[in-house]
Amino acid sequence: MGTGGRSGPRPAKGAGGAVSGPCRYRCIECNEEAQELYRDYRHGVLKITICKSCQKPVDKYIEYDPVIILINAILCKAQAYRHILFNTKINIHGKLCMFCLLCEAYLRWWQLQDSTQNTAPDDLIRYAKEWDFYRMFAIASLEQTAFFIGIFTFLWAERPRTTKRKPHFILLLKALLLSSYGKLLLIPAVIWEHDYTPLCLKLIKVFVLTSNFQAVRVALSINRKLSLLAILSGLLLESSTVCLFQRLEWDVGSDCAIYKSQDF
Repeated sequence: MGTGGRSGPRPAKGAGGAVSGPCRYRCIECNEEAQELYRDYRHGVLKITICKSCQKPVDKYIEYDPVIILINAILCKAQAYRHILFNTKINIHGKLCMFCLLCEAYLRWWQLQDSTQNTAPDDLIRYAKEWDFYRMFAIASLEQTAFFIGIFTFLWAERPRTTKRKPHFILLLKALLLSSYGKLLLIPAVIWEHDYTPLCLKLIKVFVLTSNFQAVRVALSINRKLSLLAILSGLLLESSTVCLFQRLEWDVGSDCAIYKSQDF
């Protein structure tokens, strides 16, 4: 998720004055806006900018290794999330979302194939299996869309209380997509099949929801209560979507399903 190393604007060399223009960055400690992350002096000498509000470095992670940043993000530290969301340029949101959906679709497809027995000819079996994978991908996409819609609807209804500034829903969407990286753990959980696989899948679900909770809180600068209610609203709408699919007698294989087989 994170990209370490040095980043930030490069003003003119020397101990020049302040950088002109709108604020582009955020302090990872107090969330105040900042115009630069570091000042570039002659001969490659760099000095990290100190926040005028909290008197701490605006972004200490610009000198950290990406692995350290990733570990801090896994631990759901708000500072790491602010660094990733505000002080780096990451454009993998769409690719990460697609890959996570493929992982989830594969898991559901694998569960479906493991619980069904086909006696049809080989060509029909291959066609049916391929169609089942596409169907699981579509269902997983719809459920995730419902989850996001539930979050956005709640935050839109509570927008006078969420933030003093106008909510940046594009930033929130990117934050939610990035914070869903925990779904990548679904594939190892399936490959290393074990008696505790159902428990592992539930723990992965909890981890993803925890990451989403922190992403909402950091992206909109809201308190924990509103962030938790937003996640619960998204989860409620997602569960309602799953119930609708079940009433249509679709085998969705979702973690939000009221009833499903746990035979692995």
